[in-house]
Amino acid sequence: MRFETAVVHAGQAPDPAYGAVMPPIYQVSTFAFKGVGEPGPFDYTRSGNPTRKALEDCLAALEGGVRGFAFATGMAAETTALSLLQSGDHVLVHNDLYGGTYRIVTQWTAAQGVAVDFVDMRDLDALRKALRPNTRLVWTETPTNPVMNLLDLRAIADLCKAAGATTICDNTFLSPYFQRPLELGIDIVLHSTTKYINGHSDVVGGALITGDPALAERIGFLQNMLGTAESPFDCFLVLRGLKTLPLRMDAHNRNALAIARWLEAHPKIRRVNHPGLESHPQHELALRQMTGFGGTFSFCVNGGGETALRLLANVKLFILAESLGGVESLIEHPGTMTHISMPPEARAAAGITDDMIRISVGIEHVDDLIEDLEQALAFC
Repeated sequence: MRFETAVVHAGQAPDPAYGAVMPPIYQVSTFAFKGVGEPGPFDYTRSGNPTRKALEDCLAALEGGVRGFAFATGMAAETTALSLLQSGDHVLVHNDLYGGTYRIVTQWTAAQGVAVDFVDMRDLDALRKALRPNTRLVWTETPTNPVMNLLDLRAIADLCKAAGATTICDNTFLSPYFQRPLELGIDIVLHSTTKYINGHSDVVGGALITGDPALAERIGFLQNMLGTAESPFDCFLVLRGLKTLPLRMDAHNRNALAIARWLEAHPKIRRVNHPGLESHPQHELALRQMTGFGGTFSFCVNGGGETALRLLANVKLFILAESLGGVESLIEHPGTMTHISMPPEARAAAGITDDMIRISVGIEHVDDLIEDLEQALAFC
């Protein structure tokens, strides 16, 4: 099936009980056995549920994996993935990434006896030198949040395979509609399904997808043991949102690129970080690795952090809030919001400056969004 068909039908055949065309919400905790020692396909919702399986099968199909897993939150997905590691292992993490990921690897993974190192994976020689014999996992995110740097996934995957390290890519910003890391050699794809996958700011969730059957077995075991799976009702909501993913992503992409071009020409803007712009230092990689640029990007204003805060205080249509990927446009200040859990020196090393603003461009009319930014910039 082509992508636009798969989001509607993959894993979602009419329900065999009554022919429901949308997977029903199996809001149950347990399932009857056929007899002693004869469980059916499901026995307990922590271990598996028909509504969750529909979502997991659809996500696997969209990413080109053998199996998908749906989690209660994006961080639950990250916790489960990091639980593949054990004391004495080593994990390499790209040094410019979501603040919540930074927090969990520095404050939880490291406390489990796992060595954690950060490296700029745009520099493949630096990555090669950072790999150790005990490196078990290499954590990537592209485009990065919020600086919008890109990582060459195929080159990283080839390098790590030769070293025997498993690779994971956070694909939240682009969704499988614009980027398919498994096809580039990555072992595990991560999503905060709260964002573009669901797309309506009404549910939180996460996902892991892999093309490796052995990894799938390990992730499935951990999901069941840790109890990190998503509830049936939330899976139903994500499935409902997923059906319009291509339509929404095209609108996000179109609006965001238009706004990025407008901002780049504005005299009060110092820099725009959008991989769709020819000025982006990795624009050629974006064209090679991605089929679109998504709806989230960042920019820096002239005048420093106080100017950025004035802009944020004066928008009217953009909503000042964390998160991204909904149909409504959001705006936020990474240094004091999404990335506040990173120490100032870590933010500086990642390129997250006080004058940086991140926007998640929704599907509203682009002229209204530009007019809102224009009137807010008048206060700067």
